[in-house]
Amino acid sequence: MARPPETLSRDPDATRKRILAAAKHEFSRYGLGGARVDRIAARAKSNKRMLYHYFGNKECLFQRTLEDAYGRFRAAETALNIEHDDPITAIRRLCAFTWDYYVANPEFITLVNSENLHKAKHIKDSATMDVLNRPFVARMDELLRRGAEAGRFRSGLDTVQVLITVAGLGYHYLNNRHTGAVVYGRDLSSEAAYKARSAFNSDALLRIVCTPQTLAELDKH
Repeated sequence: MARPPETLSRDPDATRKRILAAAKHEFSRYGLGGARVDRIAARAKSNKRMLYHYFGNKECLFQRTLEDAYGRFRAAETALNIEHDDPITAIRRLCAFTWDYYVANPEFITLVNSENLHKAKHIKDSATMDVLNRPFVARMDELLRRGAEAGRFRSGLDTVQVLITVAGLGYHYLNNRHTGAVVYGRDLSSEAAYKARSAFNSDALLRIVCTPQTLAELDKH
């Protein structure tokens, strides 16, 4: 028996989730320009009519896919509850989490790369992005304040610069690990290499934010 056409009365939340999952796969593999709505609909076990009904058009779907990807990242980060950690532990856990998330979710990096090619056109005016990122910046601001008050971190650190560094330490490595393996003559994609890089990232950030006295203490252990 032929499958009946999908109708709007069927579980709309489930349909939207399937479409977003399929869109994430398609956009992360082909970018916005190379992505095809037909493939997204087929992978979502839906049809183009449903896709257009829920998301408008391909560019709107791309924006929503980016918002969803950032939302999942921020939700996982929030679940760390670094507010309850001492400042040194919080930095170590945040660096390790960021690295592990990038490794486990490579499509996040490729989606961000794709949006950068478009100069953030699709998320620039997104109210969702603002809601997602304000608490993210505020958490780091509070962590740096706590660390400085405890005499563990240097005072006057630029929160945004620190956050860019947390992301960049892993983002650049993973984006360039294949060419880097050729340039440096070293396997940068092995489990051992990933473990070493994760440790390096945490150590590097602590050396940026910590006071000399704190670093001296850490070096003893």
